[in-house]
Amino acid sequence: EQLGWLAVSSRQKAGLNPLAVYREPMTLDDYLAARPVSSPFGLFDCDVPVDGSIAVVVSTDAHATSCPSPPIRVAATGGAPNARGGWVDRPDYPKMASVDAAATMWSRTDLRPADVDIAELYDGFTFLTLAWLEALGFCGDGESGPFVEGGTRIALDGELPLNTYGGQLSAGRMHGYWVLHEACLQLRGQAGERQVPGDPEVAAVSAGGGPIAGCMLLTR
Repeated sequence: EQLGWLAVSSRQKAGLNPLAVYREPMTLDDYLAARPVSSPFGLFDCDVPVDGSIAVVVSTDAHATSCPSPPIRVAATGGAPNARGGWVDRPDYPKMASVDAAATMWSRTDLRPADVDIAELYDGFTFLTLAWLEALGFCGDGESGPFVEGGTRIALDGELPLNTYGGQLSAGRMHGYWVLHEACLQLRGQAGERQVPGDPEVAAVSAGGGPIAGCMLLTR
């Protein structure tokens, strides 16, 4: 059921995203009744393949300040390109490379997990999002399930708004690009009906999982 709360929460937010593939409401009972894929995962634990495109413009401060939209800055990045082996070689499944990427990112900034206002985390499968929540320090080891249970803490007005565009689970799989796009919209206050309240200033984004992972902190 804890995995299910990720799917249900994402669907609620996707209902506010006109570009999302799946926008109709979904309950926890709907999630539990979905056809199995590979135990313990069912249909709604898997992201949705789509066709789409997103452009990300990277520039210097000097050029960015002359653009029509407010610039979003990269505060820190971390990557782990299969440096310590694949799925069968590491004992720390399922977090694996997300731990290495997160450690590198946090070592490059004075910001801490408590400073993050929004998290846009990879959800190719629901368990990868739980792994990222723990790897990035938003909760302790083994605590990500209780953290998302009920959906309150990860709601748009929650402690850590998570995958505010509906995630790949409901909006569609755009790999790491939709998380970047959504984080920029949220930090600029341009996310429309799904805008996180409280004028967010820091966003954490991540992509990948398993043996290859990357993450970054974005700020206004």
